[in-house]
Amino acid sequence: MRIAFIGLGNMGRHMAANLQKAGHEVVVHDVRQAAAESHLANGAAWANSAAEAAQGAELILTSLPGPKQVEEVALGEGGILQGAAKGAVYADLSTSSPTLIRRIYQVFKEQGIHVLDAPVSGGPVGAERATLQVMVGGDEEVYNRVRPALLGIGDKVSYVGEIGAGEIAKLCHNTMSYCANLALAEIFTLGVKAGLKPEKLLEVLQGGAYGQGNMLKHRIPNLIFKEAFEPAGFYMALARKDVGLATELARELNVPMNVASLAEQALIEGLARGWESKDSSAIWLLQEERAGVKVRSEG
Repeated sequence: MRIAFIGLGNMGRHMAANLQKAGHEVVVHDVRQAAAESHLANGAAWANSAAEAAQGAELILTSLPGPKQVEEVALGEGGILQGAAKGAVYADLSTSSPTLIRRIYQVFKEQGIHVLDAPVSGGPVGAERATLQVMVGGDEEVYNRVRPALLGIGDKVSYVGEIGAGEIAKLCHNTMSYCANLALAEIFTLGVKAGLKPEKLLEVLQGGAYGQGNMLKHRIPNLIFKEAFEPAGFYMALARKDVGLATELARELNVPMNVASLAEQALIEGLARGWESKDSSAIWLLQEERAGVKVRSEG
């Protein structure tokens, strides 16, 4: 497949190289031509602009820092829209805005050009090893057409919904990671200040329900998706007791626990509603009520 690849940064340079290794005909463009030296040495063609790169390409890929750059490269002067042919597919691999990609989708559609959002996860190491997770939003028929090429950059390529769905999935993925990171920072500072060696605390967390992926692998699909909070696997009253003991210890040691305090207050609100005997996962009901949506599996 003839592929245009625009954006050869920490992620893009590896993805473009892997597409070359997979046997595709690759044209590259970046604001720094020096970033393309290895690609050109391995047979890629250079384009002086995004529009030039897009000319004649069946698939156009961008890997850019954010929405500002995506908008400029897609819609701006010398951008993809000015070079892509009718029937071509433009897929943005950046972590960007769902609202922006939906607007780009509509503008490109008027010119007969297909658009997908396909953000990736796995970091530079995953990009280099072609083991990225690729989350694709857009028309499913178009996704199926370019999926073989996307398998050149990742071994976990999946269709997640209509245009913008990929970006939504990526933003949720990253935000979960950063929130969990903050919570873990609280837990480790508490444990270490209370006298535990960090290696031992890590060993315990890895061996327990959290480390074994209990929340993502069991509780979310089997309890929350099905609203199966009774009978309880772990009573909310016990969860409130445990978190309360942790925040009490944190106060004794002057360890700030903002995330834990929020969790404790949510559990207290759950108990105030009479949910003592519900599974602790029922705390999701409070957030669902605030957000005005239920997280339930159609299956």
